Amino acid sequence: MQIRPKVLVTRRAPGRAIDILEQLFEVDLWDENRAMPRDRLLDQVRKVDGLYSMLTDVIDTELFEAGPSLRVVSQMAVGVDNVDLAAATRLGIPVGHTPDVLNETTADTIFGLLLASVRRIGEGAAYVKAGRWGPWQPDLLLGGDLHHTTLGIVGMGRIGSAIARRARGFDVRVLYSNRRSDPEAERELGAHHRTLEDLLQESDHVVVMAPLNAGTYHLIDEAALRLMKPTATLVNGSRGGLVDLVALERALREGWIARAALDVTEPEPIPADHSLLMLENCLIIPHLGSASVATRKAMAELAAENLIKGLEGRRMTACANPEVYE
Repeated sequence: MQIRPKVLVTRRAPGRAIDILEQLFEVDLWDENRAMPRDRLLDQVRKVDGLYSMLTDVIDTELFEAGPSLRVVSQMAVGVDNVDLAAATRLGIPVGHTPDVLNETTADTIFGLLLASVRRIGEGAAYVKAGRWGPWQPDLLLGGDLHHTTLGIVGMGRIGSAIARRARGFDVRVLYSNRRSDPEAERELGAHHRTLEDLLQESDHVVVMAPLNAGTYHLIDEAALRLMKPTATLVNGSRGGLVDLVALERALREGWIARAALDVTEPEPIPADHSLLMLENCLIIPHLGSASVATRKAMAELAAENLIKGLEGRRMTACANPEVYE
């Protein structure tokens, strides 16, 4: 009888992903509603051929050394900043991820977060729930406008482009900052390339969608925040480490910028007693960017597909380190 490959899944995934894997492999599933403890992960990975991971798992040299039979890693996320890709590539281990299937859903969330922050919708809901709603006042909770303003997108990738498409419906002028200009984005979206510094100074609203790496850690720091308009909005929809929260809190308290909205934080989850949560001009939600039923199912099944192809010796549909195949 043929021995089936062994797979470790570090969290139950939506949809049919686990059922699909169980038809082909011997699956060890961490089925608790919390991240798999590190010691348990290191213990279990030593006897598996494939790892189906989440962004809460640290996939590093220690883990690779603990799992000598590990041949494939597939992550249910687009970002792989929690994975040591260089170490994986050195060992010949392909790392799968899930780009594209979440672009539109994430853009919906981040654009909604921007609009909610600008129009102070979260503050308004809290005002009503607190029983403070009285007679109409002409100056109650006055916010900013989104229409006919300038939006700066830091990181004009697929999700950034989807956000820019939504902005056009509000007659918003779009600026973007990438390492190099993107003629397609400029042609199709009417976007204008700027250096990061110029973008921060010109924009009424700034959305951060850049990947997190050593070069972008705390990209939005005190110096960056001081370049922004005092009426500006900052939204982070990528990874928490892109924004220095200490500097952001000071910026919000002292009026360097008007407001901020975060789908991601550093650390994550943000502690319930964190001082940013005490600020009315800071809206924080719990990493909901791709959190629609259909999109999370699509992500889970793409991660399963990547794992299956990897263990069968075929090229993954979406590989974060394609050089491993060269």
